[in-house]
Amino acid sequence: MSDLTTIRNIGPAQEKALLAVGITTAAELTSLGADEAYKRLLKAGNRPHFIMYYVLHMALQGRPWNDCKGEEKQQLRERFDALKTAAFDQDRSELETFLDRIGVIATR
Repeated sequence: MSDLTTIRNIGPAQEKALLAVGITTAAELTSLGADEAYKRLLKAGNRPHFIMYYVLHMALQGRPWNDCKGEEKQQLRERFDALKTAAFDQDRSELETFLDRIGVIATR
C-alpha cells in the first residue's frame, strides 16, 4: 500500500488510519511530525489514545514503542491532553462536530 510501515512501530492499523487522513508516505509523516499527524487523526474522528500518540513519537525517532518513560512520557502526556482538548469541543453537538469535520463550520 504505502511505505509508512517502513517506519519502526507503524503497523497496518496505524498505516490505514494515516492513509485515511491523507498521510501517504513515510517522508510526509516525518515532515509533518507526530503532533500534526495525530491532530489530523483526531480531527478525522479517531478516538484519542495516549499509547498510539506516544508510539507515533517513538516511531519517528526510530525508538522502540515502549522506550518512552518518566519525564519524557509525562511531557508527551501533557501535549497529548492539549491536542485532545483542542480537537474535541465538549460544547458542540454531534451535528456541529460532524459539520466541522467536513469543513462546513469553523473550529471554535
